[in-house]
Amino acid sequence: MLHQQFIDHLGQRFTDFFESTVEIHGHTPVHGGDISQAFMLETNKGRFLIKVNAGIFGLDMFEKEAKGLIHLADTGALKVPRPLFDGKFHQQIFLIMEYIDPGNTAQDFWENFGEGMAKLHYNSSDRFGLDYDNYLGKLVQKNTRHNSWDAFYSAERILRLTNKAQQKGLLETKHIKQAEQLSAKLSSLFPGEKPALLHGDLWKGNFIAGANGYVAIYDPAIYYGSREMDIAMARLFGGFEDRFYDSYHYHFPLQDGWEERLPACQLYPLLVHLLLFGGHYRQMVTEVLEKFG
Repeated sequence: MLHQQFIDHLGQRFTDFFESTVEIHGHTPVHGGDISQAFMLETNKGRFLIKVNAGIFGLDMFEKEAKGLIHLADTGALKVPRPLFDGKFHQQIFLIMEYIDPGNTAQDFWENFGEGMAKLHYNSSDRFGLDYDNYLGKLVQKNTRHNSWDAFYSAERILRLTNKAQQKGLLETKHIKQAEQLSAKLSSLFPGEKPALLHGDLWKGNFIAGANGYVAIYDPAIYYGSREMDIAMARLFGGFEDRFYDSYHYHFPLQDGWEERLPACQLYPLLVHLLLFGGHYRQMVTEVLEKFG
C-alpha cells in the first residue's frame, strides 16, 4: 500500500497539475505487471491509475512510457490511457495516468481491435527505430535509427541481445554464429515496407476491454519497425482470437510469407524473456536460431 507521505506528495502534484485542490480519498491495488506496482486512486477529480517502481531499472522508465503512450494516443487508432505526469518520491518513481474502467468485450471486439492495429501501423516514419531509447520490460530497448529494417533488426535487436545472452552464459558461440547468419538473410527474408509505428509489446497482458466494450492498449515499447513484429508478438503467450488477425489482414494485408517469418520476428521478445527469466526460453530461442541460422 502507499504511505501517507507519498499520498500527500501526490495530492500536491495533482493540485499543481489541475491548478485546483485535489484530495485523494483512497487507493486500491490493481493487479497486472510483474515489474511495477499499480493502484487505482480515488480523488475528487475522478479515478486515476498510478504505477510505482523502485527505479532500479532506470529512473527515466516512466518518462519514456508516458512518451510512448502519448505517441500512440495521438494517432487516434486505438484507445490509450493518457498520462498526466510522472515523478520521483524518495526512492520511488511513479507515473499517473487515466484510469480505464474495465468492461465486457463487445460482440465485435476482436474485429475492432484488428482494424485499430492496422490503422496504427499505417503511421510511418522516414527511418526504422526512434529518436530515443526506451524499455521493454526491465531491459533498455535501443532504438538507434537505421535506413533499412534488416540493418535495424540485426544491429539493435538480434545481435545486441544474443551477444548479451552469451555474456551471461545463456547462449554459446555457435548460437552467435547462427544469429549472424540469420542477420545476413534478413534483407532477402523480409519484404520492403515502410517503417510502421509499433506498440512493441503486444501481448494479452497489455490490453483490456474498457467500459464501452472495446480495447484499450497500454504498457508500450514503441518504435518504428516491421509491422510483422506486433503481429508475431500477438501470436506468443496464448495469442489473440483468430478474428483479430483476420480483421487486421482485411484492413492492411500482410505480404506473402509472413507466417514463415513469424519465428524470426518472435526471436526478439524471446531473447528478452531469456535475458529476464532464463529457463525454458533458452530452448525457444535456440530453436529459432537453428531454423534460420
